[in-house]
Amino acid sequence: AIIGMFFQDGLTGSAWGDWALYTASPLRSLKSDPGFNTLPEWDRPKNGFEGLVGDQPPLGLWDPLGFTKDRDVEKFKRRREIELKHGRVAMFATIGYIVPEYYKFPGYLSPSLDVKFVDVPNGLKALSVMPPAGIAQFFAFIGFIELSYNKSYGEPGNYGKGLFGLGSLGVSATVSDPKSRDKKLRAEVSNGRLAMMAIIGMFFQDGLTGSAW
Repeated sequence: AIIGMFFQDGLTGSAWGDWALYTASPLRSLKSDPGFNTLPEWDRPKNGFEGLVGDQPPLGLWDPLGFTKDRDVEKFKRRREIELKHGRVAMFATIGYIVPEYYKFPGYLSPSLDVKFVDVPNGLKALSVMPPAGIAQFFAFIGFIELSYNKSYGEPGNYGKGLFGLGSLGVSATVSDPKSRDKKLRAEVSNGRLAMMAIIGMFFQDGLTGSAW
């Protein structure tokens, strides 16, 4: 609007025209202007990955860096699997940041070093109190899960352990209804993305102020 005013003012000396000339204007006839409704619908370019779990309205397949332009299915599956893993870890991490604010296990974290759970501060400060052997156990357990225990079943994020991984405990937990399964998978992706943003915010604020809250 303002560019049009500038242009007309510079061209004619006035930003306004003679209203008497606009006999066909929809404003003058009080008829509704069809406007954009007469334009054809814009067709989003397809790259072969639209419609999969992870596409969320209103953006759909959001790939601003163009990772899917090569249409490499294996690379896409690998990136989606990594996203799911990071989302799952971030959900655990977010809960792990919140729960100790309200509850800590009784007893000792390390009896040999006389370290109790209540002695461990919340957040990043816990790393300064945890015994090195305890941190090593974390890395060993994660390495075992990642390299040995989890075996991909072709679908990104599916390791054949059923709902919530309960198959690891010998409990049969599957979702047979396709619509319900699709809804749960999409919810997992959305919650994982939110958790990744949340835990990064907690880390940043904790490191900057000494507290995640």
